[in-house]
Amino acid sequence: MTDPKPTVLLAEELSPATVEALGPDFEIRSTNGADREALLRDIADVDAVLIRSATQIDAEALEAASRLKIVARAGVGLDNVDVKAATEHGVMVVNAPTSNIVSAAELTCGHILSLARRIPAAHRSLTGGEWKRSAYTGTELYEKTLGVIGLGRIGALVAARMQAFGMKVVAYDPYVTAARAGQLDVQLAELDELLEQADFVTIHMPKTPETVGMLGAEQFKRMKPSAFVVNVARGGLVDESALAEALEAGEIAGAGIDVFAQEPSTDLPFFSHPRVVVTPHLGASTAEAQEKAGVAVAKSVRLALAGELVPDAVNVAGGVIHEDVRPGIDLAERLGRLFTALASGQVAQIDVEVAGELHDKDVKVLELSALKGIFRDVVSEHVSYVNAPVIAEGRGIDVRLTTTAQSEDYRNTITVRGTLQDGTRCSVRGTLTGPKQLQKLVGVNGHDLEIGLSEHLLVMQYEDRPGVIGAFGRILGENGINIDGMQVGRSREGDRALAVLAVSSAVPEPLHEELRSAVEMDLFREANLED
Repeated sequence: MTDPKPTVLLAEELSPATVEALGPDFEIRSTNGADREALLRDIADVDAVLIRSATQIDAEALEAASRLKIVARAGVGLDNVDVKAATEHGVMVVNAPTSNIVSAAELTCGHILSLARRIPAAHRSLTGGEWKRSAYTGTELYEKTLGVIGLGRIGALVAARMQAFGMKVVAYDPYVTAARAGQLDVQLAELDELLEQADFVTIHMPKTPETVGMLGAEQFKRMKPSAFVVNVARGGLVDESALAEALEAGEIAGAGIDVFAQEPSTDLPFFSHPRVVVTPHLGASTAEAQEKAGVAVAKSVRLALAGELVPDAVNVAGGVIHEDVRPGIDLAERLGRLFTALASGQVAQIDVEVAGELHDKDVKVLELSALKGIFRDVVSEHVSYVNAPVIAEGRGIDVRLTTTAQSEDYRNTITVRGTLQDGTRCSVRGTLTGPKQLQKLVGVNGHDLEIGLSEHLLVMQYEDRPGVIGAFGRILGENGINIDGMQVGRSREGDRALAVLAVSSAVPEPLHEELRSAVEMDLFREANLED
């Protein structure tokens, strides 16, 4: 008796090429993922489900899916998938992170051209029966300056395309080296410098607590009155209220916006401005991008159900991973995220060191996990176990993995260490302890300590003296923030102390300066490691 074929559920309409990419080895079923009752019924006994944006895969759906091994989103965004719940259920989540990069870059260029030559407004005027050539005088792109915030794959594609128009390109991206920028013929600049120079500013950053409202009132005031802003990346990166006020005040000339803080959005204040072009989240809306996405996730489904490494897995790595190594995957990723929060400047080299009993195992996945964490909060594209090294290479960052049997205090440790462009070094070290394999942070920049690797951490370095801890506690307590745990590690010389505080919630930006002012610090960083 032969084993039954694995079952794949298509919850939304996908291209024939997607079904063809799945091949003959699966039983293919279809359902209407937008019909909740039908979804919960039909997902019960399938091995994989393919979705787009209309199907919600949440805890309830995962609970109903007793055999489910993989959720495949034929697109980039994962807002309709509860990744944390999927991980808890042991369900892999994949998407198609590179399927829309060309489409998004081309739409960005389309917005720039539309703003420069006033194409949409002129079209509306002419089709409305008017012939007003002088009313729609535009500007040439030749010899103008394009400011690119975020020089990842999409930002680099936009830069290359607009250079063909004779534009000079300046970019802000702390994780791009000067060598890489030179290869792209792009000049690196600080954000304020970019805003002051650019005639067009396009943003290609991930959406994180730190980047929400990244272009707001203060940034618009720095820009030229003749400058334009374009956002085809993530809704909320541009402060929409501040944008409306800046346009009304004439602080900037116009904007091209494809994504919004709340979607759908059909009547925001700046929509009526004559120099604004808006589109309804069309970044991935090309036939080519849709087909690429479907084919990519179909291939991921085949790999996952065959037990092989899945390049575009966003929560767990596929393939054969030793059972002793697997618990370190999430630890390595969180250490990578913490490293990014601590590092201040462009990274030239990253070392991932695995020490202890795991030294003779295949720990390559821990390097990949660390890189995934390092880039997760700083690049616009979704980072996977396979594209993380590509992102590092694209930014001119050398990566090394080393192992050693020597681990004096713990059975195993993972260290993420980096050398910055200015020669300074940054490192974080973690371990797993106890029967529940609790994640602990046991080292920061050479200081030994031991504290749970919680969701919200403050890292501060200062001259060691009495009263400092009390000052921290007073300020946080007055603002309703609990200290859940704290460890202080002292330097070998004994005059500098490094404190790591686990706090109950994110610390508002205004409190950062108050904490800095209370104690003269060499270092102050906040790391938010929420899933």
